[in-house]
Amino acid sequence: MAGLIGKKIGMTTIFSPDGIKISVTAIEVGPCKVIEIRTKEKNGYEAIQLGFGEKKRKASTKPVATYFEKKGTAIASVLREFKFNNISDFKMGDELKADFFTEGELIKVSGVSKGKGFQGVVKRHNFSGVGSATHGQSDRVRAPGSIGASSSPSRVFKGQKMAGRMGGDNVSVRNLKVVKVLVDKNIVLVKGAVPGHRNSILELHKK
Repeated sequence: MAGLIGKKIGMTTIFSPDGIKISVTAIEVGPCKVIEIRTKEKNGYEAIQLGFGEKKRKASTKPVATYFEKKGTAIASVLREFKFNNISDFKMGDELKADFFTEGELIKVSGVSKGKGFQGVVKRHNFSGVGSATHGQSDRVRAPGSIGASSSPSRVFKGQKMAGRMGGDNVSVRNLKVVKVLVDKNIVLVKGAVPGHRNSILELHKK
């Protein structure tokens, strides 16, 4: 799928021409530079490798720095590959910006969700808890309750919802509407929420 790399700025509210309030996420999209073009003859598949952001030489490993020196470009902080319908439309060094997307189209946004650490079943799985908050039961309000069967089969079933690590997963949200494209600022406003915290890296895919 064709797409670009972006960075989540945060959420805000805008109003449509007819006065409807819309909650949107502002995403800084690009500029993404074409670092390498993957071809079937050389790589066995067709794709475009894009770089986003810049990293200092001293903050990069020697192999990474050498790779970009051979390409004759600045060291990108993020590298991603996207499949385009026609890779012949691109050449090394091209820059793709926010105008790659158009207002009104539906896109898919992928990223890593916020990490929440080790959480109990109430927060992680929306359990209601097993006990009342009074009458000596205050220590059981957020407890999971019974987790296993009786003497048969005398074990806890696989997949049982329990406490554990929450968040920090790869998440994709489909059919998000592009409400506005600010070309001069390389910002795309997408209706609704997207995965990740502020300044997290996102991938925006065309449908």
